[in-house]
Amino acid sequence: MTDVVTDSVEAVLGDAGAGADLAAPIGKRPHLWAWVLRRIGLGVLTLFGVSIVVFAATQAIPGNPAREILGREATPSAIQAFEQEHGLTGSLISQYWHWLHGVLTGNFGVSLASHQSVLSIIGSRGLNTLALVVLSAAIAIPLGVLIGTLAAVAHDRPFDHAVQLVLVVLTSLPEFVIGLAMLIVFATTVLTVFPAVAVIPSGQNAFGHPSAIVLPVLTLVLAVVPYLARLQRGTMIDILGSEFVTMARLKGVRERTIVRRHALRNSLVAVIQGSSITLIYLTGGVVSIEYLFAFPGLGSALTSAVQSRDYPVIQGIVVVFAAAYVVFNLMADLLTVCVTPRLRTRFR
Repeated sequence: MTDVVTDSVEAVLGDAGAGADLAAPIGKRPHLWAWVLRRIGLGVLTLFGVSIVVFAATQAIPGNPAREILGREATPSAIQAFEQEHGLTGSLISQYWHWLHGVLTGNFGVSLASHQSVLSIIGSRGLNTLALVVLSAAIAIPLGVLIGTLAAVAHDRPFDHAVQLVLVVLTSLPEFVIGLAMLIVFATTVLTVFPAVAVIPSGQNAFGHPSAIVLPVLTLVLAVVPYLARLQRGTMIDILGSEFVTMARLKGVRERTIVRRHALRNSLVAVIQGSSITLIYLTGGVVSIEYLFAFPGLGSALTSAVQSRDYPVIQGIVVVFAAAYVVFNLMADLLTVCVTPRLRTRFR
């Protein structure tokens, strides 16, 4: 399992990885920073492609944004004035170039509905979404690694079978179904321990209202832990059956020491890659969870923007999500190279 993950990273390295000779002199090997800069360049190209797709997708949304925002009673002259004021009358190419130029200069535009700066919306709502992602990841990643490790140590025993059953059940449930179950159990029908709706006053963020984020965080944790735990379990089973672990057992090393010092250390690559995928999933998964709990984050802002055809807000939030995906992937690959001697030897 670990070799599979490592090989996938080698494929990402491209010419700087798979094409490099491990036995080549140090001076002929590519520099690590050259690979990092190339990955950053590919990330920028990815964001450029995302910007084109997002802009085209917003234009394809049915309905006129001016009519959606001004209402059905708006006169044609009012609609025309609104479109001219917000730059919606030019060609699609000119509109895209104007928007892209603004993004590159730090100006994401102004919301068509609220007339607020898109950057201010992203800044205020982004802190709340950041709270969900960071807290969920801080709980889910260690918990998934722990459950997967314990299940691997108890491979084919009753504990392992019970854990696998629970994980499969959770994996089969969509996240909004898990969220509804959390609402029923902890906020409405069974218990009323936590609020069903996340009420966070304007100008404040979720870090100052812990009770409002408990159920969204719990839902996200239950949605991602099964993937991490199953990945860790498979990796640990593979490592615990390897030759060097067998040799350690023959030398009389205690099983607890083998798991802690040898198996867990060699599962770092899978943990890093799994954590990256988890962060990416959490960043995208907040959209439905924030809508379900009326949580004032980027996900709920995106949902509202789609309903009101607020193009600048949609484009700005999606670009921020895409940038987070690129950063998470780059960090995971860089950490994988750093902790894997087999990959480090490809660079100088």
